[in-house]
Amino acid sequence: MKVEVVVISKEIIKPSSSTPDFLRKYKLSYLDQISPTLFMPLVYFYPADGKISNWERSNQLKKSLSEALTRFYPLAGRVVDNLYVDCNDEGVEFFQANAKVEMSEILSNPIPGELKQFLPYDLNDSREYCMAVQVSFLNCGGMAVGLIISHKIADAMSLHMFANSWAGIACGDTDIPYPKFEAATIFPPRDHVPVSKSVTKEEIVTKIFVFPTSKIDALKDRYSNTNGEKRRPTRIEALSTFIWSRFMSSTQVEANTNKIYSIEPIVNLRPRFDPPLSNDYFGNFWRPASLIITMDKDYEKESCGVVDKIREAISNVNGDYVAKLRQGYAAEMDIKDEKLVRFVFTSLCRFPIYEVDFGWGRPIWVASASHGMKNKVAFFDTQSGNGIEAWINLKKEDMAKFEADMELCSFLSPTM
Repeated sequence: MKVEVVVISKEIIKPSSSTPDFLRKYKLSYLDQISPTLFMPLVYFYPADGKISNWERSNQLKKSLSEALTRFYPLAGRVVDNLYVDCNDEGVEFFQANAKVEMSEILSNPIPGELKQFLPYDLNDSREYCMAVQVSFLNCGGMAVGLIISHKIADAMSLHMFANSWAGIACGDTDIPYPKFEAATIFPPRDHVPVSKSVTKEEIVTKIFVFPTSKIDALKDRYSNTNGEKRRPTRIEALSTFIWSRFMSSTQVEANTNKIYSIEPIVNLRPRFDPPLSNDYFGNFWRPASLIITMDKDYEKESCGVVDKIREAISNVNGDYVAKLRQGYAAEMDIKDEKLVRFVFTSLCRFPIYEVDFGWGRPIWVASASHGMKNKVAFFDTQSGNGIEAWINLKKEDMAKFEADMELCSFLSPTM
């Protein structure tokens, strides 16, 4: 797939109603402050609709976006010094573009590096904007809606909360819950916080690997008998273990005794509170559940115990953990970067990403894009619901070895 996208217009969309003065300064929480300086992307692809033109669809998006920004007023502001958002109603940039590509080309051979063209900014841009939108018109009459939101003020759950609220407003839904902007009260900000390094200078390649349900079930069976107990892992536990084992087997031929290897599943903290918080809480409510892996040359044998370690690490992110975090205990591993080989897993499975209907039907595909975070895997449900897409980011030389691994290939779907 080769994409040529040309921007044809840009305008600023402001909230439909002014933000009151008492809401002007939105403080970042501590977890906002330590979140990486990058944009989180999603691209929603919609097929052509004979009942409404793309220009009409775009105008409907602008109008409903203006109304959505009144509810989500910090998104129309600007981040100041990693301390707060100036909710000045300056608005968000809304781009329109022509994409010289067919929908069928995108779906048959999606390339994450090319998908970046459907987004308004580079994902590693450190500008003070909180979000932006790009609407791209495809040759076939289809449309791509690229949405990016700054990780400084939102996590994946918050991004989906906004996208689904925006779509609901476009459809005239009046029963949409309002976001709760209380993160800074729960995790008070600090005056001096180190900037999170999220992007490496190494050349990173992103590729999509699709695992069908039948193969995922086979992996769940493979890893279900550990420590003499028959305990069936979840889909994400099984896939995380398998991908990690194949990465180690294909790229780390011999364990480096000077390195420390860790697996870091990202955990949504909202349900971990006592009592749990609802998903309406906007902001960054996540932490990695880190576990150190003691290396053995037999990576596949080693991986049988990794499932239990992943489950245990996630279970340790509990009410006590959250209470300590609120008291200022960061719970980070004190290991020098050059010694640590991190592998991060985050899952957007079961998120309502395919329910973003602006009035012309659900998206035919929802995509992410390539970015510079090394050794990170993001899981998405497939559009059909019959499998999982793993968006994997590796160094170029590691990706060449990883994707050639025969054991890995035997578990992949031949097509998207």
